[in-house]
Amino acid sequence: MKLNHKFALLLAGAVLAGSLTGCGASGTPASSAASSEAAASSAVSEAASEPAAEAALPDGVYTADFDTDSSMFHANEANDGKGTLTVKDGQMTFHVSLVSKKIVNLYVGIAADAEAHETDWLQPTTDTVTYSDGLSDEVYGFDIPVKALDEDFQLAILGSKGKWYDHTVRVANAQPAAAEAPADGTYTCDVTLEGGSGRATVESPAALTVADGRMTATIVWSSPNYDYMLVDGEKYLPTNTEGNSTFEIPVTALDTPLDVVGDTVAMSTPHEIEYTLTFASASLTEAK
Repeated sequence: MKLNHKFALLLAGAVLAGSLTGCGASGTPASSAASSEAAASSAVSEAASEPAAEAALPDGVYTADFDTDSSMFHANEANDGKGTLTVKDGQMTFHVSLVSKKIVNLYVGIAADAEAHETDWLQPTTDTVTYSDGLSDEVYGFDIPVKALDEDFQLAILGSKGKWYDHTVRVANAQPAAAEAPADGTYTCDVTLEGGSGRATVESPAALTVADGRMTATIVWSSPNYDYMLVDGEKYLPTNTEGNSTFEIPVTALDTPLDVVGDTVAMSTPHEIEYTLTFASASLTEAK
């Protein structure tokens, strides 16, 4: 009787142990599945949070910086380190004028691959650049295909001695290109004033005179209290002694905000106030 009782206890223990083992075995995959599901959810969340690729610029013409890794390979100083970016059908091409004719070809990629891809070599154009002292020079320029703005890419150069060199470049800070100065003559042009308290205005359209390719605008304020203006660090005095303050100032480009300062004596002490003036090329009309 005691033996049967012990046997029953042993049998019950074995059944209980098997039950617990089975529960443990079935629990392990469930835990693994939960971990996998959490990992997948995290990956989806991270992918959703990543920024989408920047859309291409609208078709048009822009100016952009040409950043390089070398003081020997860069945009011509006459162009202030910039080139012209053209976007057509969503494809971007960047034209840059270099400093001389000593770089004879470019290759988008690394120098080691250039020799085997001669058909992909970029051919030079002959560009005329004009320096600040008025002197001109002929240099080589190149049309470079650009896949993305503000991102580094490899650009190999071939020197006049026949050796390829690796460089890293970037086309950055693209801005709509300013409209070219109109032909010499007298025009009217809509002008927009921004800055200050918002109370001051200027007459629009303004008279615009072009002589030797240089533009000069006549700015008439809504107040007689402006005693000088600053444009690019140069001081300009009123051209009148009665009526609202009137100035003749240089305009470097149309469709591009021009930073100016107007000094007003309307308050107890004179105050220099910062403004921008933008001249709209679409409104340009030849004066009668």
